[in-house]
Amino acid sequence: MYKISLITGDGIGPELSESVTDILHTINDKIGVKLEINIVEAGDAALKKTGKALPDSTFDTIKKSDACLKAPVGESAADVIVFLRRALDLYANIRPAKSYPNMPSLKENIDLVIVRENTEDLYTGMEFDVGSSAVALRTISEYASKRIAKYACITAGQRNKQRKVTCVHKSNVMRKTDGLFARSCAQTAKDFPDIKFEQMYVDACAMNLIRQPESFDVIVTTNLFGDILSDEAAQVVGGLEWHQRPISETILPCLNRSMVQLLTLQENRLPIHLLSSYLQR
Repeated sequence: MYKISLITGDGIGPELSESVTDILHTINDKIGVKLEINIVEAGDAALKKTGKALPDSTFDTIKKSDACLKAPVGESAADVIVFLRRALDLYANIRPAKSYPNMPSLKENIDLVIVRENTEDLYTGMEFDVGSSAVALRTISEYASKRIAKYACITAGQRNKQRKVTCVHKSNVMRKTDGLFARSCAQTAKDFPDIKFEQMYVDACAMNLIRQPESFDVIVTTNLFGDILSDEAAQVVGGLEWHQRPISETILPCLNRSMVQLLTLQENRLPIHLLSSYLQR
């Protein structure tokens, strides 16, 4: 049996969590994957109730779990998300983007994965005031850069599609930090001679995700750039705000049960309450 912690979060979080729970129960009952779901609190509501955005009891439960699912949290998100990523060393944020039949993707042959370094960059929260200015410290290390580059190369080999890694950065401007990231990735890629390695500036990558998204296989990049590019990639394949047509007319007819489960678990932003009903057919 697998233990799953579910952070119900704030805003729409509790409503999403109810649908997620329905899906997990369906998987438990009908597919034979036994799950124990532990509901835990974190976020603004938890901060107001306990004085901590991530209560000690919640963190203890998460550490004893096989996996943790997190619904959206409010203004205290950094105290929850950033802490968990760093405390548990969740260094690889994997965000796939793939076009499916009857979905409003820009092109029909998009199949890429963004591998986002998840522990460094500007998301460490090292910010402070200096007089009337504000300063944010950006940390990029050789260790973390090589580690995420290795993960990206392994992913490209496992996918066995284009077998290509695109390293995305802005080293022509941020010469120290992104320069280190680019050099570290290029050095690591030499250990994978069967994987094609290329580099691209982040602004060019943002453009090419629109112009020729089918050219990408695996993108490896830093924390902030990965956050932005993965949202862009989701929209390119019809995610985020794709629901211009009813789901019954778009995606469900072209998916089998296992695909629905996979898409749901990989956070491809599908309407979870409808998927829950579909799984129970």
